Amino acid sequence: MIVQTINLTKRYGALVALNNLHLNIEEGECFGYIGPNGAGKTTTIRILATLLQPTWGEARVCGHVVGYESRKIRPLIGYVPDFFGAYEDMVVQEYLEFFAAAYNITGRKRTQIVGDVLELTDLSYKRDALVDSLSRGMKQRLSIARVLLHDPRILFLDEPASGLDPRARIEIRELLKELHRMGKTILISSHILPELADLCTSIGILEQGELVYQGSVAEALRRAQAGTTVHIVTPDDRERARQVLAQLPGVQTAQIQDGMLVVDLEKETSDFTTLVRALIDNNLRITEIKREEVNLETAFMRLTKGIVQ
Repeated sequence: MIVQTINLTKRYGALVALNNLHLNIEEGECFGYIGPNGAGKTTTIRILATLLQPTWGEARVCGHVVGYESRKIRPLIGYVPDFFGAYEDMVVQEYLEFFAAAYNITGRKRTQIVGDVLELTDLSYKRDALVDSLSRGMKQRLSIARVLLHDPRILFLDEPASGLDPRARIEIRELLKELHRMGKTILISSHILPELADLCTSIGILEQGELVYQGSVAEALRRAQAGTTVHIVTPDDRERARQVLAQLPGVQTAQIQDGMLVVDLEKETSDFTTLVRALIDNNLRITEIKREEVNLETAFMRLTKGIVQ
């Protein structure tokens, strides 16, 4: 277990930011950390990055205990906060060489490593540009380049796609996929849920400081699947079609929404061919029929209560 927390709790006076958090992340995972603002995601990441002390409980990273063995943890991790620090007077090359020196990487090795991370993050052509002149997306890639200099085992990324345009988000996502293929363990918090579904091997859903779900994306979708919802388009009398469907066994509700029929089936009923047969038997035509897919956003809404601190 590369990351493990046991009864991890963080209090700020009367405010409980984390409440007895039990989190387990295996080496090689790309773990998506999901939750509303104020749920405790950033607090968790800062504790794991040895920047914050828990009130009680224990956090282990790579087998070392946060607080007692923080000096052993820091060379093994890379932490990317949600906002870039101010380095207005440095160019990209100087910025990376400065941090490489902080990790005692010197001489030709430093030059080689800086060149490698610039190439990996597709920033080679910006090596002589002022850091402050970079776009938000480029600054985020530079932040990732910075934490790769010492080849950490695990990356902690706090909302790395926050405030990015669609192209920059895609570039960050593809970079993280490449890092995962290279064997890096990644913990990433984000509000952009569809991208996490495409990127992560497992997720954790945090609400009001408590972990309400941890496991695979597929299992989260299965738990959120309360039943089957079918969308049907007919050019004929929609109200008559609704009445026909509402009387069928296994149908919970049949409604007209945005010009189409929306039919909710009971959880035990997944076969909707009876809907088609009933409409055809009543001389009602069908131009489109499709099952509503449950995505990660749907799962998040159904597995949480919408509570924020």
